[in-house]
Amino acid sequence: MSIDKQDVQKIAHLARLALTEADADQYQQSLSSVLSLVEQMQSVNTDGVEPLSNPLEMTQRLREDIVTEENRRDAFLANAPQTEAGLFLVPKVID
Repeated sequence: MSIDKQDVQKIAHLARLALTEADADQYQQSLSSVLSLVEQMQSVNTDGVEPLSNPLEMTQRLREDIVTEENRRDAFLANAPQTEAGLFLVPKVID
């Protein structure tokens, strides 16, 4: 599959990009090569191949899920101009 110059200009317009003619030619070649690579990848038979979340057969090291900081809510609320019931009060911005 290839992409023509009109498609590149249309994509640039939708993305609000200004392209020169030289840029459009360059992007046409680049996008066409990407699309041809995708076509090649789609032609590979992947029947019976399980999807991988990680290509390495390793488990991820995870840290213990414990609280490492103290609760400083009251200190943060003390700096706010207005609070109520432990919440920050802010001006209404949407009617």
